[in-house]
Amino acid sequence: AARGIEHRVVGLAGEYRETVLEYFRQEYLAGRTPNPCVRCNRAMKFGLLLDRARAAGIAFDYFATGHYARVADDAVSGRRLLQRGLDPAKDQSYFLAMLRQEQLRPLALPLGRLRKSEVKALARAAGFAALAERPESQDFIECEDYGVLFRPGELRPGDIADESGRVLGRHEGLARYTIGQRKGLGIGGAGEPHYVVGLDAERNRVIVGRRESLRRRALRATGCNWVALPAAPDAPMPCVARIRFRHAGAPATIVRDPETPDAVRVEFDEPQLSVAPGQTAVFYRGDIVLGAGAIAQAFA
Repeated sequence: AARGIEHRVVGLAGEYRETVLEYFRQEYLAGRTPNPCVRCNRAMKFGLLLDRARAAGIAFDYFATGHYARVADDAVSGRRLLQRGLDPAKDQSYFLAMLRQEQLRPLALPLGRLRKSEVKALARAAGFAALAERPESQDFIECEDYGVLFRPGELRPGDIADESGRVLGRHEGLARYTIGQRKGLGIGGAGEPHYVVGLDAERNRVIVGRRESLRRRALRATGCNWVALPAAPDAPMPCVARIRFRHAGAPATIVRDPETPDAVRVEFDEPQLSVAPGQTAVFYRGDIVLGAGAIAQAFA
């Protein structure tokens, strides 16, 4: 108020529960690994929030957020581009890669050309030292136990089995396990280290195997959103593919699915570890986001 900026609250708690939290619950119950932040950005933060603001008569030219990413206009194609933030340690372009063109056009990302240390220095200089020192939070719920999202009886205990079907232990519910997980399996007597290599929702089993069993040479992504391109490339296209937020990215080739317009096959130059169905795959050319899709299958 002291700076003359009006503050309005748009209540979307019910919609968030249905659109993000229910999606998270259903994905884990199906044996997939969801990405709630990507879904929230597309459906809520850059979707319903702006729709409700406009419906309330709030006029605006641009919508600014604090994401560490950049946007720019491509003079040749006329498309709105999404680019990595200049701070490689904080880049959040991965989380925005499912935004459509109409969502990207009014978007302003003032932090994308700054490093986090520079932003904190600006905050201190502007009199917001307390905010600058606050710990970061990237959780989508206000606690660390995702079990609170599930109804009684949905997180059913079951077997932990190896790839041959041999039972090695018991799990506490599929939602407590992630592809690539090594710690917390409770099967210490199984010899060499084991990792979660699959979640079998039909049999309520956590499948474990050796590290080599995590390697996948290709994936199929569906529901693709194209940012720098008007559609999936007609010819095989080289890219760098990120299969989760903390993945550095790996050289790969995008191959269009001739039968499904919104699906592609992504073939890695070198097999990648822990490709989890349900996660988001984002495709880059340099700093530019080509597009993204949900990982539907991974191929050994």
